[in-house]
Amino acid sequence: MSGDVLAPPTAAPTALGPRFRRFLVSAAAANLGDGLMTVALMWLASSITREPAAIALIGLANRLPWLLLSLPAGVIVDRVDRRRLIVGMDAVRCATVLVLGLVVVAVQSDLPSPAQLADGAPAPAAASVLIGLLALASLVLGCAEVLRDNAAQTLLPALVERPQLEKANARLWSAEISANQFVGPPLGGVLVGLAVALPFLLNAGLLGLSAVLLLGMSGTYRARPAAVPGSAAAAPSADAAVATSLPAAPSWRADLAEGITWLWRHRLLRTLALMLGVMNLMGAAAFATVVLFVQEVLGVLDGWAFGLVLTGSAIGSVVAGLVSERIVRRLSPGPTLLLAVAGMGLGLAAAGLSSSPWLFWSIELATGLTVVLWNVVTVSLRQRIIPDQLLGRVNAAYRFFGWGMMALGAPLGALVVHLLEPGLGRETALRAPYLLGAAAYLVMVPLVLLRLRTAHLRAAEEAA
Repeated sequence: MSGDVLAPPTAAPTALGPRFRRFLVSAAAANLGDGLMTVALMWLASSITREPAAIALIGLANRLPWLLLSLPAGVIVDRVDRRRLIVGMDAVRCATVLVLGLVVVAVQSDLPSPAQLADGAPAPAAASVLIGLLALASLVLGCAEVLRDNAAQTLLPALVERPQLEKANARLWSAEISANQFVGPPLGGVLVGLAVALPFLLNAGLLGLSAVLLLGMSGTYRARPAAVPGSAAAAPSADAAVATSLPAAPSWRADLAEGITWLWRHRLLRTLALMLGVMNLMGAAAFATVVLFVQEVLGVLDGWAFGLVLTGSAIGSVVAGLVSERIVRRLSPGPTLLLAVAGMGLGLAAAGLSSSPWLFWSIELATGLTVVLWNVVTVSLRQRIIPDQLLGRVNAAYRFFGWGMMALGAPLGALVVHLLEPGLGRETALRAPYLLGAAAYLVMVPLVLLRLRTAHLRAAEEAA
């Protein structure tokens, strides 16, 4: 989800290389499967129940591991071969989705459509069991995703040169979002219309392909030990994928404390992590009931059309992946982050006030561009300034604050709808999470002006 933003190279940038291309294709395959699941899981849930809390439970199960597992995942990532960890997690996800797909094959003929259920058709006899199964599968997939994503983000600096990190991250974000949000959702909607189980089975195959691609990538990818000043290890080449052996690892508690302490003492990264937590909390609150918002407020009741509505942010993200380097170079990193935060806040407000699926789609397109601008600047910055031997743990602590809040956002969104519906009506209640999220984003704009200027980002890299 692009040259050097903070310290532009004087030499012409080099190609990203064959290992990065294999990594990129693997990520695209896995994210295409995730995009299929985005529609398939929500559509299946909306065919089982119309209760916001039950649908939000599935999202909560998928995001809860980011709150509970992020910190231990960082220790694991810094202790093992990161490529092998990614392969293992793709295998776990492949098996889980395959089993879930076979269960859906057995029950799909008895499921009503969301429109039929909304019109009063009885829920399936085993509705509670099916919701529980979807939540359990989401929990397993979420646990594997925490480990995989942390390992993938810490692996990237070993595949490309440091001046190429913005370019590599932009290409990666573009490919991942294209597959996850542009191709995956509408394809998933079409497949759901043919047979509810098809997206699940296709996703299993894509995850298997992702694992096979990474199995064929040469080298070992353990964390590099801390460099000794004046030694050859002080300036390792990113092309040297084979890392030296690590010394005996300290205790888990010491490893966890080291990562959390490093992040918390770094004022800039601490600010970014806390801001990301607020943004993801409110974004997840809005997304928790998006299937009900799109169906009941926007009037979209066909699976393929629902998938199409979700592609707006993807197109904006793809465009951002292609032009983000030029935008950041023209504006500089600080103003780019200001544009991103203000744009995401205004986008949530406009989306929550919209009543047309095409207007909603257009708003999401513009918002998708700002999301990628934020990610390209902040992820590249983290990869530069965090020492490699700490990258997994500090990245995990960062994501604990930033991504862990999504686990709280899903029940928050359902709670807002539940509390406001009796007094304000169903439609206003479904709009409310978007408007509350917009207010939270816009409150953070002054913080960007005070703490995230270009000078602050450059000083942090120079200090590293």
